[in-house]
Amino acid sequence: MKQGARAEQQEDQVGKAGGKITPRETDYPQWYQDVIREAELAEPAKVVKGCMVIKPHGYAIWEKLQRDLDGRFKATGHQNAYFPLLVPQSFITKEAEHVEGFSPELAVVTHAGGEKLEEPYVIRPTSETIIGYFFSRWIESYRDLPLLVNQWANVMRWEKRTRMFLRTTEFLWQEGHTAHSTHEEAQAEVMRMLDVYGDFAEQVMAMPVIRGIKTDSERFAGAVQTTCIEALMQDGKALQAGTSHDLGQNFGKAFNVMFQTEAGGRDYVWQTSWGVSTRLVGGVIMTHADDSGLVLPPRVAPIHVVIVPIYKNDEERSQVLAAAESIRAQLADVDLAPPRSRHRDFIEVVIDDRDLRPGNKFYMWERKGVPVRVELGPKDLAKGQVCVKMRVDTAAGRGKEFIAQNEFVATIKERLDRFQDELLRIARERLQERSRTIDTWDEFLAAFAGEKSTFAWCHWDGTRETEAKIKEQTRVTIRCIPLPGHGPAPEEGRCVFSGNPSARRVLMAKAY
Repeated sequence: MKQGARAEQQEDQVGKAGGKITPRETDYPQWYQDVIREAELAEPAKVVKGCMVIKPHGYAIWEKLQRDLDGRFKATGHQNAYFPLLVPQSFITKEAEHVEGFSPELAVVTHAGGEKLEEPYVIRPTSETIIGYFFSRWIESYRDLPLLVNQWANVMRWEKRTRMFLRTTEFLWQEGHTAHSTHEEAQAEVMRMLDVYGDFAEQVMAMPVIRGIKTDSERFAGAVQTTCIEALMQDGKALQAGTSHDLGQNFGKAFNVMFQTEAGGRDYVWQTSWGVSTRLVGGVIMTHADDSGLVLPPRVAPIHVVIVPIYKNDEERSQVLAAAESIRAQLADVDLAPPRSRHRDFIEVVIDDRDLRPGNKFYMWERKGVPVRVELGPKDLAKGQVCVKMRVDTAAGRGKEFIAQNEFVATIKERLDRFQDELLRIARERLQERSRTIDTWDEFLAAFAGEKSTFAWCHWDGTRETEAKIKEQTRVTIRCIPLPGHGPAPEEGRCVFSGNPSARRVLMAKAY
């Protein structure tokens, strides 16, 4: 087969499961793509440049993430709204730093209905501008503040290099937008939502994060300050998993969003915005998956338990399936949601009675990351037991375990909670092991040679010039200046690159 034809065939097969998973140590980027394919999470759209199709299993994971976050937003007083996908191009240009930051990524609509538009529309890259316009219509006095809204939407940013879930031309996200009467209140909102993201990442995704402040070079275009959560992936690279921005009065002034103060004067509102996206799915993959496929924390898993019936004839099949249905009915009443949660999370069970060998089923569900597999056959029925296998060995279960059916049902919540905790513990240990204090440039170059990366705590002299030179020479960026309790306490030292005085260490790593 010619090379071009082979490449075309491989591209056609990219979304079809049934292939091999490249070991992480051999080729980490290919491993990531293989896990997505074999778990049937997504595939490249091909016919739409840089976009992806999110398959049902992948979208179900996103729905679990979305549902939990949505409850957290509403618990903190935010309401959902929806704003147009198309933004007048003139809106984008009203905030100078904003347009400069997003210009290379904009997709512009110039024709519609067979005619050229009087003013082009930009396909939403983010919504600060159009929401600022509507805030100016909705806000008149301090009595209208704070105004707290959130939007679940899709956005488009024209990316040159894409990777499914992590960076695609179109992606799904939520964007919160709030307006306040004082800067102090807006700053408190920024930190409150950063804490929401941090707690969610750790307690739901089992993904530990560092909370911090972005440097001026890395902050959101148009913001006064950007805060973030940064997670360590298994290859040592960082994933920016969420951001919360202090917009100051920049967009208030651009769109004349003013209010009558309590004292009777007029002032511009203080705004915030904050968001996470479908790159969280990529974060789950790269935090927990292994060389056998996807591994899902129970609070993220669309399916918690798969029952594989084993039988030799129709009589055994009837008996085994009846027992499986009984177990499923009992498990369906078990709620995994934590106390005071705004939603229920009942255990989802699949009985896989397809005409396939049991081994093929084990293989498939392992790759899909289902936390618990149950094998059930005539011998198990005779003994009143089930054979249980967790997706990965932890203190929540190792190897195949033979457990009485009633005990399995009675302890399933405890087992899944333990599994959730264990995945977080493992990820935290990895974060600790891969975090290093680096003081010399030679040590820095060794830590980041080639494709290597780690979480490095280094002194930085605080200048844009040094930050840019480090990035240019090594592809390493300053991920954040840590908030108190999320990194080394401030201490004077010497910049790892320039040798100039430094007030504190910052987090450096290569990143997705």
